[in-house]
Amino acid sequence: MAAPRTTTRKLLGRLSLPERNFVADALRTETVGGVLLLVAAIAALIWANTPLRDSYESVSHFHFGPAALGLDLSVQHWAAEGLLAVFFFVAGVELKRELVAGDLKDPKAALLPVAAAVCGMAVPALVYTLTNITGGGALDGWAVPTATDIAFALAVLAVIGTSLPSALRAFLLTLAVVDDLFAILIIAVFFTSTIDFAALGGAVVGLAVFWLLLRKGVRGWYVYVPLALVIWGLMYNSGIHATIAGVAMGLMLRCHRHEGEEHSPGEHIEHLVRPLSAGLAVPLFALFSAGVTVSGGAVGDVFTRPETLGVVIGLVVGKAVGIFGGTWLTARFTRASLSEDLAWPDVFAVASLSGIGFTVSLLIGELAFDDNAVLTDEVKAAVLIGSLIAAVLATILLKVRNAKYRALCEAEERDEDLDGIPDIYEQDNPAYHLRMAEIYERKAAEHRRLAEVAGGASEGDDGPA
Repeated sequence: MAAPRTTTRKLLGRLSLPERNFVADALRTETVGGVLLLVAAIAALIWANTPLRDSYESVSHFHFGPAALGLDLSVQHWAAEGLLAVFFFVAGVELKRELVAGDLKDPKAALLPVAAAVCGMAVPALVYTLTNITGGGALDGWAVPTATDIAFALAVLAVIGTSLPSALRAFLLTLAVVDDLFAILIIAVFFTSTIDFAALGGAVVGLAVFWLLLRKGVRGWYVYVPLALVIWGLMYNSGIHATIAGVAMGLMLRCHRHEGEEHSPGEHIEHLVRPLSAGLAVPLFALFSAGVTVSGGAVGDVFTRPETLGVVIGLVVGKAVGIFGGTWLTARFTRASLSEDLAWPDVFAVASLSGIGFTVSLLIGELAFDDNAVLTDEVKAAVLIGSLIAAVLATILLKVRNAKYRALCEAEERDEDLDGIPDIYEQDNPAYHLRMAEIYERKAAEHRRLAEVAGGASEGDDGPA
């Protein structure tokens, strides 16, 4: 009796058509937001390093809000606690969708991005810790180099004009979603010093009401937006970082489709809120967080002070080694193989791109060294420099493989029968092959007609001069 045939599972294989379309739509918005993020970061650096820097400080530290509710915050604080709650709300919806309808639904498929994300956070944290133990620095910033900024990474891809195949783009997106989840857990567990249990209890009650309204099918932004603001305010006053409220509400949305639904409520709301997050919330946070004074001496200090050096090495080396190592170990111990269209240098290039840690890294840097303004600015400068180095390294690695990526993307996009579905997804559809046979027959007939016309013209020219 013949032994049963075993099939080798493929890593980073071709996406299903619905997943490919969703990823393309999500990344299109993130790319635009990433370009705005780059512009905001550059504007902040220019603003903070010109004679106008006093106005930058004045605007950043200008306070407003209802003091009676404990919300008399600076502009910078509103951006970090308020606007980023919108960003983490979208991250929560993304995570919920991945868990119920995306790659994380299948435990076998989820293993790769989860393992890569965990290793991609653990190795930078270890690199930072070892650097500071050796150099006698503060260990408080161990979490700063652990985050990946998907919008910034996609902006780099947009600027350098590199087209990654959809499988690598999806891997990058899912990796960043898992990364954001662990970042939220890190913020909640390690950066909460005191808790106001009355305010926390109120926030939990608000979240319960939010969940019940969703389950009852209640509709209307005028119901959910005020409730979300109340939950956010209570969460802030509890002492837990207010962005936790955002991700909690995002996780409560239904992201699976009922019969007859084109989009689930979660997908619909994410489609509405993502542009607000990518186009307004994150760029404004960058504008009021990335404005650090940069000088030759300050840049030199980044490479000599253990805290800042640990951040740079963690982002540039730790993220690349961690994500690549997590992916390789997954392949090694699950006996899976990489897709035939890709090679391990492609994985390392994407891993290097993941070293761009901007938004969440800046946020964690502010939380880790909130009692030391000078070190906070130096750590922010380290995040900017480390992200820049990672972007340059990734650009070089991706450009080397760009011709191959372009060919793969063209194959993914080819639609010769013009039915709106890429041909690569219709190879098992008999109707597609019938349509293509008709197309080829028409082309062949046209070529025969042209050949006959050309032949007739040649015969007419054979007479005597």
